[in-house]
Amino acid sequence: MEQKEMKHLYWRAGFGINPKELEFLSTKSREDIIDMLFYESQNTLPLKIDTHEFDTLTQEQFKKTDKIQREYIEKSRNKIKELNHAWVERVLNSHSVLQEKMTLFWSNHFACQNGMILYVQKFHNTIREHALGSFKELVKAISREPAMIEYLDLKQNRNDKPNENFARELMELFTLGVGNYTEEDIKEAAKAFTGYNHDFEGHFVFNENHHNTQFKYVFGKAGRYEGDDIIDIILEQEACAEFICKKLYRYFVNDALNKEHLKEMTQVFYPDYNIETVLRYMFAQDWFYNPKHIGNKIKSPIELIAGISNTIPLSFKDTKQLVAVERMLGQILFFPPNVAGWKGGKSWIDSNTLMLRLKLPSMLLSNATIANNKKGEFYDSFQTYTKEKVANNFFKTTSNWRVFNSNYQRVSTKDLAQYLLQCPINKGTLNYLETLRINNKQDYCVQLMSLPEYQMC
Repeated sequence: MEQKEMKHLYWRAGFGINPKELEFLSTKSREDIIDMLFYESQNTLPLKIDTHEFDTLTQEQFKKTDKIQREYIEKSRNKIKELNHAWVERVLNSHSVLQEKMTLFWSNHFACQNGMILYVQKFHNTIREHALGSFKELVKAISREPAMIEYLDLKQNRNDKPNENFARELMELFTLGVGNYTEEDIKEAAKAFTGYNHDFEGHFVFNENHHNTQFKYVFGKAGRYEGDDIIDIILEQEACAEFICKKLYRYFVNDALNKEHLKEMTQVFYPDYNIETVLRYMFAQDWFYNPKHIGNKIKSPIELIAGISNTIPLSFKDTKQLVAVERMLGQILFFPPNVAGWKGGKSWIDSNTLMLRLKLPSMLLSNATIANNKKGEFYDSFQTYTKEKVANNFFKTTSNWRVFNSNYQRVSTKDLAQYLLQCPINKGTLNYLETLRINNKQDYCVQLMSLPEYQMC
């Protein structure tokens, strides 16, 4: 397997790869490398933080007084930030890169917000557990999650007054996509999910008294269906497999769909809906490594941070500061903008986020100093921007340059770009690089990661 192909695979299935890892993989076949990716992601250990204050909390205690309720809401809010930090740290330090990449993917696919740490943590770990398994089981598990039950109003979905929110998003955003169902399908499906609820501790509860036991007519079928039955019927539609494969293709390959490749993936995915099987197929295809797919995707904020850390291992000292960085970049984990999630692609970039993205490596790795000695309009505007948006000593990270020196020991400074950048460097950027004073490999590394080309993978 060529080095360029390996770098492409590890950027798409993970968060980059260093020269030492490339050297280790250099004698292995494409099949062996793909096997290794999945083998290293077999570990599905849940992500947990200390929530002992909430573990024994009862509904009666929570609602005892308004003051107590406000205190626990604030505690929960801080714990969600802590869980955010824990997830980022796992992304930055885990060898199970595909596991983390797919957990990020499904978290955005099943976009959900909730203010209770126990529900948020449980929701996340359900996604983590099923991220590379059965899509059918994942959808069924998500429908029973307390966070989703509250987010899409399943608690209000009762026999006497059906609420269609979950049924609508289930079809439109989670399984089929617009145009592959009717309004009547939504109304009838909503009846099947009546009675879905949870207790205060977060356990799923099916309230038979609130469930519609009458016949439902969905996609030309009739029966006294419950929620799981509806999911089974939806997944019988090949359109569901195609819809999910479209999202996988755009996430891993290219925003511009190839109909033939999509058809191949759909045939592999349908009707078993095994996530690992379709990913293995995609990673094994020659078209996945076509040069037109390499370096053509804009990194998400989390991918950008993780990519920097993959090169120079770093950790954030302060949870609040990490969340603030995410906010400025436009992606706060556990807080998607809406039920459709983050759009991705070009939406990651605007005048403010681009400014921050280009200076982020310097700020994370050089204690907020600017490696480039040249100043000008961009530098001045960035300084103004950060003064307005960020408190003093904003970025507090620990970076391990010793690991970088070890991993890149055999890479000359002039060859550093071919390891850090996925897309070709344009003439203007090349001219810019020639004007830089390269003091050492570390400074040059920061400079390369501060280029517009580093925003692509």
